[in-house]
Amino acid sequence: MKNLILAKRYARALLTIGQEDKNYKKYGEELDAFVAFLKENSEVENAITNPRYPLENRRNILKIIVEKLELSPTVRRFLALVLEKKRMPFIASICECYHRLVDDLENISRAKIISAVPLEEKTLASITKALEKIVGRKIIAETETDPDIIGGVVAKVGDLVIDGSVKTQLLNIKENLKRGE
Repeated sequence: MKNLILAKRYARALLTIGQEDKNYKKYGEELDAFVAFLKENSEVENAITNPRYPLENRRNILKIIVEKLELSPTVRRFLALVLEKKRMPFIASICECYHRLVDDLENISRAKIISAVPLEEKTLASITKALEKIVGRKIIAETETDPDIIGGVVAKVGDLVIDGSVKTQLLNIKENLKRGE
């Protein structure tokens, strides 16, 4: 819980700077690039996040990475601050929180749409449009297939779950029969 609070605090600080200079989208992309680089290079990630290594060595590694990725001065300073404050192990969480804050700023919700078979573009667009009406925000949909739901669709937007799967309908019928309805 404490890590999430810290991640939100750092993400909010960078977003505030990004809003002031109107580069918040660019900063998000640069954070993504940095986090992706660390994920692809686990040895480098360990070297930069592990407090057992001297701080000066970790600073030098960070300097090499930000130069290689050609990050903006603002993101460079931000990452240097994260390193100095010993928060680098939480950089992926900071990046995730940053994107959630940007989504809130732009009135966007992310939806996970699960179906038994892959959805056609037309069907996905229709579901997305219906979800936008329900939540009152623009929806960015991520699809997933799960043959266990048999048919229909399960849509998740934040805490809202709309379950139109055949599996759930069959379970409801079973429960109704057990109760004698």
